Amino acid sequence: MELPVIDLGPYLECSAKFIADGAPKTPLGLDDLGPELRDLCSVVSETLRDTGALLIKDPRCSAEDNDRFLDMMEKYFEKSDEFKRQQERPHLHYQVGVTPEGVEVPRSFVDEELQNMINMMPEEFRPSIPMGPDPKWRYMWRVGPRPPSTHFQELNSEPVIPEGFPEWKDTMDSWGSKMISAIEVVAEMTAIGFGLPKDAFTSLMIRGPHLLAPTGSDLGRYGDEGMVFAGYHYDLNFLTIHGRSRFPGLNIWLRNGRKVEVKVPVGCLIFQAGKELEWLTAGECTAGMHEVVVTKQTIAAIESARLKNQSLWRVSSTLFAHIASDAMLKPLGHFAELPSSSKYPAMCAGEFVELELSAINLKGKKKQEVS
Repeated sequence: MELPVIDLGPYLECSAKFIADGAPKTPLGLDDLGPELRDLCSVVSETLRDTGALLIKDPRCSAEDNDRFLDMMEKYFEKSDEFKRQQERPHLHYQVGVTPEGVEVPRSFVDEELQNMINMMPEEFRPSIPMGPDPKWRYMWRVGPRPPSTHFQELNSEPVIPEGFPEWKDTMDSWGSKMISAIEVVAEMTAIGFGLPKDAFTSLMIRGPHLLAPTGSDLGRYGDEGMVFAGYHYDLNFLTIHGRSRFPGLNIWLRNGRKVEVKVPVGCLIFQAGKELEWLTAGECTAGMHEVVVTKQTIAAIESARLKNQSLWRVSSTLFAHIASDAMLKPLGHFAELPSSSKYPAMCAGEFVELELSAINLKGKKKQEVS
C-alpha cells in the first residue's frame, strides 16, 4: 500500500488569502474552505484514522532544509561516545541533551499486553523482536516557547548545546520550527476532517513541550539485516513528524493489522498519530504502531553510501509535538459521546506523559518516548 501524499499548498494559500482579504477575528472558518479543501481535510483525518500515518508535502519545508539538518546531525553522531556523553542529562530523564544507545526501551519489550498482541499476529505481519534496549542514540532539543510556570518542569527544561557546533541552535530551531508549522496545519486539517473546530487541537498545543529528537544509528557497527533500532511501539505524544531519512527501514502497522514498509518521497514529511491524539478522539484515531529495522533496502543503501564515502549513520529527524503539559487531555466534542470515551479519563497531559514514561521504566530510570 502506498500512502497518499497530501500537498498542504492549497490549504496554506487559502489561509493566506482569507487573512489578507479581511483579517477576521476567527480566520478561515469551515465555510471559507470550499468543498475541495474540506474533502482534503477529510482525507487527512481518514488517513490518520485508518493507517496511523500520513505523507505530506509542505512548500515551507524543503529537501535542502532536511539535508542541512541531516548533515549536522551526522557530524555530531560521528563524534566519540566520550564527547557525546557530555550532553547527557539522566537527572532530567533524558528530556534534553543526548540519550546514549542502550537506554531507550521499546514498549514491546516491557508491555505484556503488546507482547500478547504480537504473538497473535500472522507471521508475515509480526514485528522484529528486540533483544534488549534500542542500539541507537538520540538528541532531545526543545522547540518553541515553554510556559512561564508549570507543574511539570522536568518536561520543560532548558536545552543543551554541544561545543564545536556554532550552527547548532540556528539549525535545530529553524528545522524544528518549520516542522512544527507543518504539524499545526495538519492538526487544523485533522480537526476539520473530524468535525471539530479548526483550533480544537492547536489551541491545546500552545507552549507544549515539543521536542526535536533526531536519532542516530551506527550502520557501520549495527548494519546486519534484522537489527532492530527502534522496537515495535507507539509514540506517546500528539503527532510525530519526520523528515526523509537517507536510509530506509521504517515499518508501520495499519489499523487492519497489516505491516507496511514506508517509502518517503524526496521533499516530503511523514506524520504518525500519537497516544495523545488517540486520547482526544476517544480511540477513533489510534496511535500508530511502528518500528525501525535494518532491511534489504537498508543494506543496499549502506553499500551505496560506502561507495560514495558517505556517512553510515542513519539519522531520523524526528519531532514529537505535544499537548501542553498543564492542558487537560480528554475526548473532545462529539468524541466524548462515544462508548469508548470511558477508556480515556480526563487528566493533565503532563500527568499522562509521566504515566507513560513510568510504564517503560528500566533500572529505576524513566525514559522518553521512542521512535
